[in-house]
Amino acid sequence: MTATRTPRILLAEDEEAMRAYLERALTNAGYFVSAVDRGTDAVPLLESGDYDLLLSDIVMPEMDGIELAQRCAEISPRTKVMFITGFAAVSLRASREQPTAKVLSKPFHLRDLVLEVERVFEEADALRG
Repeated sequence: MTATRTPRILLAEDEEAMRAYLERALTNAGYFVSAVDRGTDAVPLLESGDYDLLLSDIVMPEMDGIELAQRCAEISPRTKVMFITGFAAVSLRASREQPTAKVLSKPFHLRDLVLEVERVFEEADALRG
């Protein structure tokens, strides 16, 4: 993690309980989190914000997580991407279409999510420094 500022995470998760659960865990771990319930609501935030990580469910209404990740790559190419999904076939599609993105399959323990997020930021720091 960078020492100069708190890493910013954009969380896109359509399931309300899961979104609140993840937002609370990541905030408690020291991250600044913006949470939305669909990809179409995430796009304007990507355009106006400076996010370090897009954490997105894959299966969502209006715009799925893979399409959102593709838009993120256009709008904010430095933003890392991590997917969360409960569907194995969707996980394989994500790995094919976004090979640099991490994929975390549901169910997962919050500790595992926080560790994976930390790993993403550590890898980004190692590439920069």
